[in-house]
Amino acid sequence: MEKFYVTTAIPYVNAAPHIGNVLDFIYADVLARYWRQQGVEKVLFSTGTDEHGSKIAEKAAEAGMTPKAFSEINANKFLGLLKLLDISNDRFIRTTDKGHGQRAQIIWQNLKNDIYKSKYTGLYCVGCESFVAPTEAKENNNICPIHQRQYQKLEEENYFFKLTKYLKAIQEAISDDVFKIVPETRKNEMLKLVQGGIEDISISRPVDKLAWGIPVPGDKTQVMYVWFEALLNYITVLGYPEYDDFKTYWPADVQVIGKDVAKFHAVFWPAILLALGLPLPKTLYIHGFLNVDDQKMSKSVGNVVSPKEIIDKYGVDTYRYFFLRHVSSYEDGNFTWERLDSAYNNELANELGNAVQRVASMLGKYQNNILGEIPPGEHDIYEYQDAINNFRFDKALDEVWSQIKGVNQYIDAQKPWQIYKSGDYSHLQEVLTYSASCLIEIAGLLEPFMPETAKKIKFIFGEGVVKQLGKPLFPKEES
Repeated sequence: MEKFYVTTAIPYVNAAPHIGNVLDFIYADVLARYWRQQGVEKVLFSTGTDEHGSKIAEKAAEAGMTPKAFSEINANKFLGLLKLLDISNDRFIRTTDKGHGQRAQIIWQNLKNDIYKSKYTGLYCVGCESFVAPTEAKENNNICPIHQRQYQKLEEENYFFKLTKYLKAIQEAISDDVFKIVPETRKNEMLKLVQGGIEDISISRPVDKLAWGIPVPGDKTQVMYVWFEALLNYITVLGYPEYDDFKTYWPADVQVIGKDVAKFHAVFWPAILLALGLPLPKTLYIHGFLNVDDQKMSKSVGNVVSPKEIIDKYGVDTYRYFFLRHVSSYEDGNFTWERLDSAYNNELANELGNAVQRVASMLGKYQNNILGEIPPGEHDIYEYQDAINNFRFDKALDEVWSQIKGVNQYIDAQKPWQIYKSGDYSHLQEVLTYSASCLIEIAGLLEPFMPETAKKIKFIFGEGVVKQLGKPLFPKEES
């Protein structure tokens, strides 16, 4: 592999980030770190924020602020979150960036043969920033199932994109995995959507209805529809059309998104790319929603959880571990403080932390912290690699944990303390060195998932002389 380009959906800045926003970031981060680890020199990981549209304008007005000032505050919160989570993104694009706006206008001009003006009469969801087909509205009893808000009736003259022109090509690309959608259930959903028939789509809003957006070239009465110009970030961040980065990195190898924006990325975005004469992304990975205590996160319910709450108590690697292993990579997931407590104490403290502490302590006690030559790891990691390649981050960590449990079982079976008493120091060295070698191998496997923990394990065992940390990797939490 010569290059690897991974992106996330860019979240709206209509509110401060919560734990549901984080899944995109940590999934993409694992992929970026993994491929860097595999020796791919040209890895690019891009994320950012979506800052235009009626939803932003509405929230800004409620706060008594301009949309620009409101967006600035929340965009900085997302930037802070990325740093807090140890996310290794190379780029951070904001749709209010001057360069994005300029390139969005270039793209509009390049699409002009597939754009026409027409009147729209129908329903609209502010939360989704999306017009709603009559059949969809009827199925949902005229209420958005995601935002639990009644659809608005709108009548306006907008610009439309000839989506229908490209539906057959999109269907074929998805069916043949030229444009691969993972998991299979999401692929089938998107195929059903395309086959069910989709009309041409509005890609602008009148300025008198919404002024907060990128102006349509040559028409001061219209701004670009937020979902349309936000999708363009994946190529504007590369400097489309003329910059070398665009020529090097496009098409994206993986685009990581949540299921709530699947339609935009699986149907609308490919159509735009086809109209521009550009190759489609290689893979679209669609993950599920994240609930709290089996309920959708909501301010009214009072169950919104901030990532900082978790990190302040348990640390960033515990946060990453829980959401990567204990939230399904394919289906909807659920967070509870009880599940997090259990994972921390039983798996991180009792299993991983215990294995590291036992081996380090015995090397200190029996061999004066001298490891000597460490043999390379010999475990089969095919299942681990296959899981990552199929975006089963939960299964990849299951594989790692089987090795961690194996180290503890090996120590229990070999009983190094008894070998020491017997005076068979050669065998003792063999047992302890092998155990340390396994932990170094485990650290390598953990690196994309828990980078700080991996770094600490390598620090302890990686140079032939054991360095004692003085405290457990994961101090046990008292109930």
